[in-house]
Order: sequence, then C-alpha cells, then structure tokens
Amino acid sequence: MFRPLIVAAVAMALVGCAVGPDYRPPQTVAPDEWHQLPQTGVRVESPDAPSLAAWWTTLNDPQLNELIERALAENRTVKQAYARVVQARAQRAIAGAGFWPNIGASASGNRTESESNFNERGEAVTTVGESYGTGFSASWELDLFGGQRRSYEAATAQLAATEADLRDVLVVLLGDVALSYVGVRTAQSRLEFAERNLESQREALDITRWRAQAGLTTVLDVEQANTSYEQTRAQIPLLESSLVQNMNRLAVLTGQPPGALEASLQQRKPIPIAPVDIVAGVPADVLRRRPDIRSAERQLAAQTAQVGVATAALYPSLSLNGSISWQSLTASDLLDGFRNERSGVSLSLPLFNGGALRQNIRVQNALVDQALASYESVVLAAYEEVENALYAWSSEQRRHQALVEAVGSGRRAAELARVQYNSGLVDFETVLTADRQLLSLEDSLAISDGEMTSNLIRLYKALGGGWSVFPTTTTGS
Repeated sequence: MFRPLIVAAVAMALVGCAVGPDYRPPQTVAPDEWHQLPQTGVRVESPDAPSLAAWWTTLNDPQLNELIERALAENRTVKQAYARVVQARAQRAIAGAGFWPNIGASASGNRTESESNFNERGEAVTTVGESYGTGFSASWELDLFGGQRRSYEAATAQLAATEADLRDVLVVLLGDVALSYVGVRTAQSRLEFAERNLESQREALDITRWRAQAGLTTVLDVEQANTSYEQTRAQIPLLESSLVQNMNRLAVLTGQPPGALEASLQQRKPIPIAPVDIVAGVPADVLRRRPDIRSAERQLAAQTAQVGVATAALYPSLSLNGSISWQSLTASDLLDGFRNERSGVSLSLPLFNGGALRQNIRVQNALVDQALASYESVVLAAYEEVENALYAWSSEQRRHQALVEAVGSGRRAAELARVQYNSGLVDFETVLTADRQLLSLEDSLAISDGEMTSNLIRLYKALGGGWSVFPTTTTGS
C-alpha cells in the first residue's frame, strides 16, 4: 500500500522547487576609466596579460624570482589558506551527501547457558541456546522544498569564496615578498651613500685638523667638522637595523627562520628598476580579477542560499525508511531463517515554535544585507586603492626626476665649497651646509629609487596581479 505513496513522494522530490530567493549577482557599476590615470606610461591591456599576471618578472631580478618561488612553496600562511580550501571541499561533500539515502547493516550473535532443576540422577541440567541475526536498514529524507539543494548551493559558494581567499593570500604574499626585497636593496643603497659621505667627511675632518695645527683655521672648524662626521656615523646603525629587519621579514615570508637569508642577501645589489610602461587595465577588470572582491561576492551568494535553507524549515519534511532482517538459531541457516521486512513513511510538520523559524529567516536576510554591504565596501576600497597607487606611482616619478637634478647640483656645490674653503675664499660653515644638503639629497634619492619600484608593486597588488599562480579549480573539483 505504501508503494504508490513512495513513488509520488520521490517524484515530488525530483521536480520540487527550492524555496527562498534565487541568487542574482549584484549589479555593480564600474567607472569607465581611472580618475588618476597618468597621460603617459600606462597601457590598457587584458587583465590576463603576462606583465600583470606575473608582474614581478618585469623587474628582471633573478634573486627576487627565486624568493617568490620559495615563498609560494613554503609560506605558512599559504599552507594554512590551502588547508581551509581542503576543509571547504570536504564540507561541500558533506552537504552533497544529504541527497542520498542512509544505508546501514547490522549483525548479531548470542549464546546463552542456563541451569535447570536436577534430573532423576541428581545431576544439574545445563541448557545452551544460540541465536543469530543480520539485517539492512535504509532511510531517506526527501528534499521536497529544496532545503538540501540550498545547503549544497551555500557550500559550493563558500568553497569558491575560500579558494578566492587563498588567491588573495597569494596576492598579498607576492607583494610583501617584493616590497621586503626592495626594502633590503633600498637600505643597502642608503648605506652606500651614507658610508661614502662618511668617508668624505672623515677626509674633511682630517684636513681641518691639519689646517688648525698649521694655524690656518680655528678649533671651531674642527669641532663643526667632527659634529657633522658623527651625525652621519650615527645614521648608519639605523640603516643597518632596517636592512636586518627586511632580511628577517623575507626569511619568514619564505618559510625560513630569521637570519637564514643574511648570507645570500649580504652582497649589495642595485634596487630593481621599475619599467617605464605599466599595465593597468580598466576598472571593470578589477571586479573580475581581485580575489577579495570575488570572495565577497561568493560570500553573498552563500548567505543568499542560507535564506532558502531557513525558509525550507517552515515546510513539512518527508522521510522514507525501511529495513529487512533475518533471525535463526544457527549461523549456517541464517538467511533461511525467519525474515522480517518493514517499510514506512514519516511526515513531520512544524506547528508551533514560538516564531523561531520565521525569526531565523529574518536573521538570514539581515546577514544577506550585511554581506551585500560588505561586498560593496570591498569594491569601493579596491577602486580607492588602485586610484591611490596610480597617483603615487605617477607623482613619485616626477619627484625622482627632480631629485636626480638636485643631487647633481648638490655634488657640484659640495665640491666647489671644498675647493673654495681650501683656497680660503669661504668659511667652513659653507662646506658643512653643502655636505648636509648633499647627504640629505642622496638619501632622499635612494629612498625615491626604492619608492618608485615599491609603488609599482603596490599598484600591481591593488590591480590583483599574480592571483593566477593558483589555478581556478572552483566548484567542479
């Protein structure tokens, strides 16, 4: 008598609708072009162009390439993010298991001994009994109103969000490795300028002392020269500290203990030169490429599906169950023994729960609103980051050009001041002023060299460059 009902229930489960809202991606309006796009030096190309997908290779530094490869393989944060992807895949598989029936098997064997009254010869009588049983049971909750389908939809979207989070970790890691490497080379460049100026000031101090001993100048000039020399010498420990910190940061980013890269990075090399032309793409590309935006959009999709899960709880649930078992007094005759079959249908309908189910729907809808606001906030922050990076890259180029001219003039002024001082045409204060200006300008130029490359790194990071090092395996795997 249950067969027609079971067939009808299965048919309803197969064609039944999924309650709750169907997800529609947010219609985000992207600007047609960047507001701070420089007039020259920027090429608008496909977001998958090699110069953006593997932007660090445009710096033409083999050691940086090696460090990035090691970081991708050994960084602990990447391994943690990848483990979360594995977890999300397993959770999606758990959600998918709800579509199938639960089948179980059981087996049992019992032996009993009992003593009865004495027989006529006065001996105790022991009775031995054995029983064996086995069986199968199955239950299946039909997804009449799509609760299971919405749950699987949410798990699939959450998996995609987790994979996007992994790609975001990679984008951040690539940028951090490159910035720390540039920090190492910048500190070394500043040290080189400082040490060269220190040697020049030491020579000036020796000359001043000799002139004072010869009566050609005063002790005041000697003290001023010594003050300038010691001020420059005091800057060197700070630069050395910055160098060590960047080396240690690089070591940790590549999965090594602090100090592990000191030997390989000790040799001073120039700061990687940023290319003159860069690739920026268009604002709409950022929506597709930046993994943090992709993650926020998938989080919104997952939360929308949770509304359907909560809505399905308002409707009846229908379960099919059945079992078959065999019992026998001997193991050899088990399947020929007594057989028991059972089948049934279970219907459950929520009648009164104090409004908890409907309030849960309100909770899930409120979480959807939060996820949408979060997505829109991430998009705006991404546009802001790109605009700021574009302007910083462009303005630093102009600053760098001015500093190059200023350093050239400063070096000529310092040489001329020394010549005139040795000839007695100017006082020593003029020499000190020229040396201080030159030291400050050379240090600013070294910083600007590093900032030009660092700003390029920040721009490519803001554009989402480098996320493609992790292949897209979402949902289908």
